[in-house]
Amino acid sequence: MTDARTYEVRTYGCQMNVHDSERISGLLDEAGYVPVQPDQTPDVVVFNTCAVRENADNRLYGNLGHLKPVKDSTPGMQIAVGGCLAQKDQALITTKAPWVDVVFGTHNVGSLPVLLERARVEQESQVELLEALEVFPSTLPARRESTYSAWVSISVGCDNTCTFCIVPSLRGKEKDRTPGDILREVDMLVAQGVLEVTLLGQNVNSYGRSFGERDAFGQLLRAVGQTGLERVRFTSPHPRDFTDDVIEAMAATPAVCPSLHMPLQSGSDAVLKAMRRSYRSEKFLGIIDRVRAQIPDAAITTDIIVGFPGETEADFAQTLRVVEASRFAGAFTFQYSPRPGTPAATYPDQVPREVVQERYERLVELQERMTYAGMQTQVGRTVEVLLSEGEGRKDTAERMTGRARDNRLVHLTRADGARPGDVVTAVVTGAAPHYLRSEGPVLSHRRTAAGDAWAGGRAPRTPGVLLGMPRVGAPA
Repeated sequence: MTDARTYEVRTYGCQMNVHDSERISGLLDEAGYVPVQPDQTPDVVVFNTCAVRENADNRLYGNLGHLKPVKDSTPGMQIAVGGCLAQKDQALITTKAPWVDVVFGTHNVGSLPVLLERARVEQESQVELLEALEVFPSTLPARRESTYSAWVSISVGCDNTCTFCIVPSLRGKEKDRTPGDILREVDMLVAQGVLEVTLLGQNVNSYGRSFGERDAFGQLLRAVGQTGLERVRFTSPHPRDFTDDVIEAMAATPAVCPSLHMPLQSGSDAVLKAMRRSYRSEKFLGIIDRVRAQIPDAAITTDIIVGFPGETEADFAQTLRVVEASRFAGAFTFQYSPRPGTPAATYPDQVPREVVQERYERLVELQERMTYAGMQTQVGRTVEVLLSEGEGRKDTAERMTGRARDNRLVHLTRADGARPGDVVTAVVTGAAPHYLRSEGPVLSHRRTAAGDAWAGGRAPRTPGVLLGMPRVGAPA
């Protein structure tokens, strides 16, 4: 038995939020809390929120409402709300949900343990929302979700002014980490047995502008690819800043995976201009062509918004044209929803919902066909698969799941003793719309330290002190 307080972190939104939640968990670990067991009610519930989608507010307040009776019947239970929605709504959260104990913003994740303790001692809600970043998130301790894969932030914030996006006002101006700090973190992860790292930033390929190096991201890719990692990924780039030196670094660095997520948003030049995206469709298609010229097997995915204010049927037809020409391996498709505080929310000519829905269905139908066609081209190929846990259908005694180097999901016949974190090679024997199948025996199976760690149930932790983060005080 232990008297340590337990916690649960609930995450909504993008990869940046997933990474922030690992930092939140690491901070709570360092402060003496322990993760809650599946059959327990946690002493602390932390919501790490997103503000991008229209229903984000409703989702949060609905979840807070469901937790209120649980908290009322659980002495000492605390609820904390952080992330982008907390930064946006600020004190409104404790007005609408006064049973929330702590509200903290995107710039002060490191304050959470102190705020929780202060709320317990003073018996009143604590709200702390800084307007500027004080401590870079990746210098904080972390509890990673995976033994074999990790996120590494290279920058936070965004200097773009897309008219549909609220992120710059919530995450602030772009701030870059030094290459030395990034490489030290990657080296530490490699020493822990991590095989795959995804470099994170709101606009990764503008990395280095703050210290005057326009080709810094390409150089960083090459350097990270020489650390001993087997797989290097990154997200998300911006077409405006995507330069040929990055393509060359991808092609010349074996560890950099042949996958690319390149947000299109719209294929209409008029809509791109209204979005303030600072590139046009032909530039976008030119980037895709140059990537495929140097990396022929690259699997390229994208983001697309349907129904932006003023979008006409002719504009939408241009989006379909660019999607068809790009042959995306997959796409995250969104129906435009106005976000308070963004310029586009006040634009005239908001597209009727029924029109948006009809266009959205046409786009999804086209992309589904193209995704499936791309999957079918993989049949007969030999792929290297990093085995994973919890993706797609559940693994069984006969089947296991993982990701190929191009990030496609693969279901395989189980190899004896294979665990998440191990690497196998197999021949693709079939394709489905969203995954590949390999129904024969695997060609090879390589056990890894990451697989050993997964089998041993060891939760990987990254101590913040390695990068100079002082340890926060433990709760009383």
